[in-house]
Amino acid sequence: MKKRAYFGPEFLRYLKQLKRNNDREWFQKNKPRYESELRDPALQFINDFSVPLEKISTHFLADARPSGGSLFRIYRDVRFSKDKSPYKTHVGIHLRHESAKDAHAPGFYLHLEPGGSFVGVGIWRPDGKTARKIRELIVENPVGWKKAAHRKAFRQEFDLAGDSLKRPPRGFDPDNPYIDDLKRKDFIGVKNLTDREIGSTDLLTSFSRSCRTAGPLMEFLARAIGIPY
Repeated sequence: MKKRAYFGPEFLRYLKQLKRNNDREWFQKNKPRYESELRDPALQFINDFSVPLEKISTHFLADARPSGGSLFRIYRDVRFSKDKSPYKTHVGIHLRHESAKDAHAPGFYLHLEPGGSFVGVGIWRPDGKTARKIRELIVENPVGWKKAAHRKAFRQEFDLAGDSLKRPPRGFDPDNPYIDDLKRKDFIGVKNLTDREIGSTDLLTSFSRSCRTAGPLMEFLARAIGIPY
């Protein structure tokens, strides 16, 4: 596949301008730019990533539909937010598991934002039942968890991130050597990206490599939940 830069200077420029002009009037006037400079490159990236993703796992989806697929909507849900800005000032691409109904399941994520881009892998904010299954497998298979989340290749590239409980979860030994991981609310790894990296012609290759590196973590989480990897 020929290398290409999906998210060049015009991509970042548009997001910076949207952040300064986050209102419907400006967005409607500049909607053709949104489609050509943000939406279409993101959909092309998703479509092209379907090839390497199939080699990583056949159970994750690269859905390049403009709506309802792997590309998150640009519109913010402001119903319960004090911030009534109508538009997101970043682009989110989520390659979710085929069994997932929303973002709270194993997935590969690419967040694109001027000065704040990153790769995310794992499960963000699972419900209580799902979190308990993951914690139970960490206790039952500490060697597997170590290989998944603490091996050198993974930790050189990713930081374990997200929120944690202040106290050990009920029913788990506070002296467990992985108590810090058992206290996690999010089971995710994060790799920060520079603006230059997201604008590079190597982004598709580097993102694919990062997803392969995260494979053991994703497989562990899928096994804990009882879904195929």
